[in-house]
Amino acid sequence: MPPSETPPASPSGTPDGPSGPRGTRPAGAEPPVRSAAVWAALDPLIHSGPLQVLDVGGGAGVFAVPLAQLGHRVTVVDTSADALATLRRRADLAGVGDLVHGVQGDADQLAAVLADDTLDAPAAGYDLVLVHSVLEVVDDPAATLAGIAAALRPGGRLSVTAANRAGAVLARALGGHPVEARALLGDRDPAPSRSRTRPARRRYSPDELLALVRDAGLQAGEWRGVSVVADLLESTSGADPAALRALELQLASTSPYRDVATGLHLLASRGAGPA
Repeated sequence: MPPSETPPASPSGTPDGPSGPRGTRPAGAEPPVRSAAVWAALDPLIHSGPLQVLDVGGGAGVFAVPLAQLGHRVTVVDTSADALATLRRRADLAGVGDLVHGVQGDADQLAAVLADDTLDAPAAGYDLVLVHSVLEVVDDPAATLAGIAAALRPGGRLSVTAANRAGAVLARALGGHPVEARALLGDRDPAPSRSRTRPARRRYSPDELLALVRDAGLQAGEWRGVSVVADLLESTSGADPAALRALELQLASTSPYRDVATGLHLLASRGAGPA
């Protein structure tokens, strides 16, 4: 996170966790370079005060636990019991177990999941909903996203990431798989033999993702590229992490570089409705 940002104050009477006071990020806990652009986009929201956050498909808490460390209350909905168990261990270890709640359920059945009385979902809706790497695998992305959008409060924000088709084409080509790259270019399954045992993964163009979000009744902001260069580097490249992070942040909103990023990210908002 940028050092100029001031994190929200710890809620009154809330104990500190082992990694530091509530409402602060542990020293040296910079987000991974590949997701730096997502965190940078979220910064103005997550440093404005405690939020009610819903993380759909949030798995093991890669976003949920750091958000809870900043003082936010986070509900994670995921289909995997193993991932939710990891979430619980990670949250407890970070001292934010009381701020993180995991519930097993499907993204495309979110209304039923949130209707559970034991969940204590906010009546007005969530301030921030994360939908990261979910739309690639659900049966009906449009219906799923519409259901997720309904969980936002009026004026609430949605953060969505999805695999970028152009980035996938480039990655397959550079990996020595031109046949798979051409299949992706034509929006076809690059490995149909593997699809017999697991669902094919969707990829999106920026225009397709923007249209999906707008069709869900949300107002979409500018899209960013996620991991423009980080995924192209070998782990032994020796690149300076700080310099690479700065480069990622600059390229994330700059075409033509963002056009071939591994992923796409955008923030959207739900209209406040009539006054």
